[in-house]
Amino acid sequence: MKDKDDRNLTGCLIAALVIGFLNAFLRPIIILLTLPLNILTLGLFTFVINALMILLASELVSDFTVNGFGAALLASMIMAVVSFVLNSVFDGKN
Repeated sequence: MKDKDDRNLTGCLIAALVIGFLNAFLRPIIILLTLPLNILTLGLFTFVINALMILLASELVSDFTVNGFGAALLASMIMAVVSFVLNSVFDGKN
């Protein structure tokens, strides 16, 4: 029988893979479809799209739960900041 911490870690790793898959395949289509709204909000609607991807991942992965849209939106903002920092550190330009 698996320990609760092992299930949480496994659920988070599977959720990360699912979010990566959704961001690679579904997110570009949704961004294209919502382009006028994204332009109108100066790109801030992208946070909403990312939050929806996180909520969808929580529906698909049983060991990964998100407590509402607000938590998903906060996670979306944290992911954007972490992504920005990592892209700045590992820029690849020498």
